[in-house]
Order: sequence, then structure tokens, then C-alpha cells
Amino acid sequence: MKKQKILFIDRDGTLIAEPEDEQIDSFSKLRFVDGVFKNLRFICEHLDFKLVMVSNQDGLGTPSFPEETFWPVHNFILQTLEGEGVKFDDQLIDNHFPEDNSPMRKPGTGMLTEYLNNPAYDIANSYVIGDRETDAQLAENIGCKAYILGKNGMDWAKIAELLFAGERITEVRRTTKETNIYIKVNLDGTGQCDISTGLGFFDHMLEQIGKHGMMDLTIHTNGDLNVDEHHTIEDTALALGQCILEALGDKRGIERYGYCLPMDDCLCQVALDFGGRPWLVWDAEFKRERIGEMPTEMFLHFFKSLSDAAKMNLNIKAEGTNEHHKIEGIFKTLARSLKMAVRRDVYHFNLPSTKGLL
Repeated sequence: MKKQKILFIDRDGTLIAEPEDEQIDSFSKLRFVDGVFKNLRFICEHLDFKLVMVSNQDGLGTPSFPEETFWPVHNFILQTLEGEGVKFDDQLIDNHFPEDNSPMRKPGTGMLTEYLNNPAYDIANSYVIGDRETDAQLAENIGCKAYILGKNGMDWAKIAELLFAGERITEVRRTTKETNIYIKVNLDGTGQCDISTGLGFFDHMLEQIGKHGMMDLTIHTNGDLNVDEHHTIEDTALALGQCILEALGDKRGIERYGYCLPMDDCLCQVALDFGGRPWLVWDAEFKRERIGEMPTEMFLHFFKSLSDAAKMNLNIKAEGTNEHHKIEGIFKTLARSLKMAVRRDVYHFNLPSTKGLL
């Protein structure tokens, strides 16, 4: 029997905006969070999660927060959501104050006992959705995952996308007699980078891909730099291209295409297509032999290897007088092209091809 997955969803700050006094005790304070109706309805229509509301309501039932001011608004919230196709299967509300140190209060797990001790539920593949670190702590305490609204740009649209289509995180290890490479890519990241290739300028260029492409990028390359830079640069490109290709999965819902970017004296264009066929057009001339420790002859070779491994068309053109700006502009433009091309639309989750294959 298939175990039931659950979305443990916070109320204030997650479903409805939280006022400064942190009490929704009147209709005048009520406002729903942007995107909650459309995206939570999408989740309910396309996925099989059980919806459980988990909310701290400090002092509910005391003179400072009488129940007669709480329930009319709360019931209206539930009725409005249900009218939009979102029905909660259960609601768990705790009224303790923080200083009570009650195990019932989030991030304590006391309210969730019936779910945690029940083999019918798949807690490991369930999620807590909230807006505070206490929600993240609750997820950790019960052994599930968490999405925190407002953290690193997380919103309801992104939550719906990730729940429906999955996270696009891939690792690749490539080991030869010449290089030992580990790469991890999260296409839906925030631009966090951990890059070390032994070539400072190359690290700087690769960081542009992560930062400007809004993807988390880990690249650790140990190459035979005692020979020269060739294998380090080429093999890093091959492993990175493979990692991006694997992270894209079946490519459903992606934009597929992607960008033109000026940088001071330079104008750079990187047009790409994740069409499943490698091809490189390179129109960029460099007069210096090296920039930093990186031979300029390896720029073309890097992008050719990347194109081959990722099975994508790359059309690169750059003009300008400053060599550093020119290649940095190319890498930044590649990053923006990647960001554009890998963007997913779960509301149009089709393969972007008339052939039916990419």
C-alpha cells in the first residue's frame, strides 16, 4: 500500500499575510498571500498530498485573543480556500505562548503525533511549508523537507513547480589519468558557488555562470597543471555540460532557448538551444595570449566541450577592446542564457518541440 505524503502548511505569513501585531483577529487585517490560490489549487489538482494546517496562535482563548475574534476569520479563510479548490484535511492549532515551552507549540512536534507514529504516512517525502525558521526547525524535528516563503526568493509559484516537477540537482564525477573532477549543479538554486580548479581566472569565469544564472554550482577540479591548463579546462567543461544535461531531465516545460549583454566597451551575445544537438558558432577574437593563468586559445575549446557534453547549440559573438571584459561578458551572457532557457512553466508542462523529442 502506498504511503500518504503530507503538506504541513503554516497559516499566518504563509496562507495569509501576517500583520505587525501578529494577530488576525478582524476581517480588516485579512489579506491572502500572493499566488496562494492559483498554486495551491494546482498542487491539489495534480498531486496527492494530504493538506494539514499547523499554526501557532499565541494566547488564543485568553482575554488578549478571545476565540470569538479568531474563529469567524479563520473559518472564512478555510471557506475561501475551499471555494478555490483547496481543502484542508486537518487543522492543528496551538494556543501556548513561547514562554510556556510547550511541546505542542511549533517547532515542537506534539500536535503531529498521530501522523508521526502512523506507518500509513510517508513523512520523509512530506514537506513543511511556512515563512519562519521555526517552520524549518519543525521539518527537521519530524524528519521531512521544508520550503520557507521569502527565503532565497521562494514563493508559491516556485513551491508548486518544485513539488510538481522536482528539484533539478545533479552530481557528476569524472576521473581520468589527467583530471579528477566533481561537479554538482542545482538549476533552481540561488547562485551559491564553491569553485576550485587551480586556475584563478577560470574560477572567476565559472562563478559568473552560477551567480548570473541563479544556479548553485560546485566545481572541484584537480588537473595536471604541471603539464599545462588544457586538460583542466576541457574536462571541466565536459563534466559541467554533462551535469547540466542530466539536471534538465526530460526537458518538459523548459523555455529551451535563450541573450545579449553589454559590459563597458564590449557587447556579447550567447544564443543557445537545448535541442539535443551539439553545435558551436564562435565569433570572438582575442589578441592576448593569456588572461590570468588561462590561455585565450582555450576559450573556444571550453565552449565547444560544453556544447558537446550538454548537447546544445551555442552561438557566441563578442566585440570590444578590453580582453578581460570580453570573455567575462561571454560567461555572464552564457549564464543569463542558461537562466532563461532552463526556466520551467508547470502550467504548460510540454516538451518544447514539434518532433516530440529533444
